[in-house]
Amino acid sequence: MQVVIVNEKSKKKRLNKILEWLIYMVGYAIVLICVSVLFKKTIYIDPSCFGLWGLIAAIIIYILNKTIKPILVWLTLPITALTLGLFYPFINVFILKVVDFILQDHFVIDGFLMSFVVACMISLMNALMETLIIEPILRRVK
Repeated sequence: MQVVIVNEKSKKKRLNKILEWLIYMVGYAIVLICVSVLFKKTIYIDPSCFGLWGLIAAIIIYILNKTIKPILVWLTLPITALTLGLFYPFINVFILKVVDFILQDHFVIDGFLMSFVVACMISLMNALMETLIIEPILRRVK
């Protein structure tokens, strides 16, 4: 099984899409479950099925980040530029609210502030995953 894919046009090495997807899914699910345990009154993930709803929410967040987020970033580029990038986390808040709407009673975030905190934690987790997990794997494979 080959772990690294080399794109011929850019010569940039990447992880296998499935492996990268699994790493991000586990990271998103861990962040969501930890936040729901820490802030029980403001974020709720249905505890049935041993965290399955946290994983489903993570999958939906990942899909929305890959499909809708680039469109939202492009549409809100003038606002993001005027606010010197401070508007960018609000796109993540919007995505979390969409997930809240999709999963109804199984994933509930009360309040704008908690959505903002979770969005910032997911952004931080993305940066940490990239630097602590994905880049070392790519360096080892070289």
